[in-house]
Amino acid sequence: MISNVVCRQARRAVVLVLLLLLSGVALAELPATVAQALKQAGIPVSHVGILVQDVDNPVPLLAHGEKRSFNPASVMKLVTTLIALDSLGPAHTFKTRVLVDGPIADGILRGNLILRGGGDPALTLERFWLLLRELRQLGVREIRGDVILDSSYYQLEPIDPAAFDQAPLRPYNAAPSALLVNFNVLNLRFGVSNKAATAANGIDVRLDPAPADTLPTLVNQLQASDAPCDGWRGNITPQQDNGVLTLTGAYPSACGNQSVPLNLLSPDATVTAAFGTLWKELGGVHAGKVRPGVAEATARLLLEFESPPLAQLVRDINKYSNNVMAKMLFLNLGAAQFGPPASWEKSVRALRAWVRERGIEMPELVLDNGSGLSRIERISAASLARLLRYATAQPAYYEFAASLPAVGLEGTQKGRMNGSEAAGRAWLKTGTLNGARNLAGYVLAPDGHRRILVMLINHANAAAGAKAQTALLEWALK
Repeated sequence: MISNVVCRQARRAVVLVLLLLLSGVALAELPATVAQALKQAGIPVSHVGILVQDVDNPVPLLAHGEKRSFNPASVMKLVTTLIALDSLGPAHTFKTRVLVDGPIADGILRGNLILRGGGDPALTLERFWLLLRELRQLGVREIRGDVILDSSYYQLEPIDPAAFDQAPLRPYNAAPSALLVNFNVLNLRFGVSNKAATAANGIDVRLDPAPADTLPTLVNQLQASDAPCDGWRGNITPQQDNGVLTLTGAYPSACGNQSVPLNLLSPDATVTAAFGTLWKELGGVHAGKVRPGVAEATARLLLEFESPPLAQLVRDINKYSNNVMAKMLFLNLGAAQFGPPASWEKSVRALRAWVRERGIEMPELVLDNGSGLSRIERISAASLARLLRYATAQPAYYEFAASLPAVGLEGTQKGRMNGSEAAGRAWLKTGTLNGARNLAGYVLAPDGHRRILVMLINHANAAAGAKAQTALLEWALK
């Protein structure tokens, strides 16, 4: 008798679930493994937003707190990169132009050389070298005038690199500029020397690119260490004050040659340092100044240097969560929509217009700089899911999905579930700030169907939410 009652109750539960699904109401009860992981982490379920659904079914498989507004951290890059791909196309490029305002004869430019930035987010040191090499191939050997750095394509207020988290030397705090070289970082290179006279306690340190008058004075107070090389970066403290970069801590001799990228200078000063080093390496001569300015209307175009295609830029942004590249792409969208110079206000208007024109509901959306490196940007799990679902029906979908790091294989997801059956079956963007641990993207179900997965956690204990994210991912992959 009891067993019959239990069977009837079970059947009623199944019928109820089916009715809920058919009526368009998603299940809100969290899977037991997810709920348990959140409880162990001390994260209340009221601080979590989750949505999981098949891309070809408007009814979610799971929806919990999906309409709540959350700080997305770097998950916001999904909004910026998808809108860029959809608006500009995967083949779009950004151009850095070289102009001159004087004659060139016998390899000598008797006038100024102007480097006019066009918002190329990937003008790396290697690609800047290629640009200068192209200039040499055009016959320019010596510049008798100044090198003018024209960043007028962007119109931005000065940015304090310490404002966000008091870590101004971290590369993610680099300020965007229309003419930005190497993500505005210099490489601090370490080496172990047998000649203690050449370095403090046998540890050689130098900045690259160098030399240039704009580089800070380097004070090496490092001590050699016999410790293993694992985690060596955490034992070194760089501090910059009044043009002096001081290094303290211990460097393990077992590390050999290593490097650390640092956001040390203003964008113009970084370009100056790079130009001075690379132009000399290419056999070029320049006795004038390198200075900021704007090209005169009479200057003539000598060279256009294109960025990699947008599809490649988006991959670099999402797979490695590059903040300054995302900010520049965000600014470029504003300039593309409303004309240069680019500004934060134009970009916010451009992205809101795109959302409105596509009919994607995002009532809680708050935009700031498009990278997620912000305390004020906001979005919900439901809005992100709508965006991800919209993408699946667009021509740029495959480029967009391929830009997300594959779980267990690459980018920011290389260490997650590495070696498990889930590796290579999910493409997810993470977002991490103090008090935020977020995840959004696509997973591949066993039957071959694609699913959207979004999990947003905003809480003081969010850093402990990794197990809950893994539990949800495992559930969604079944």
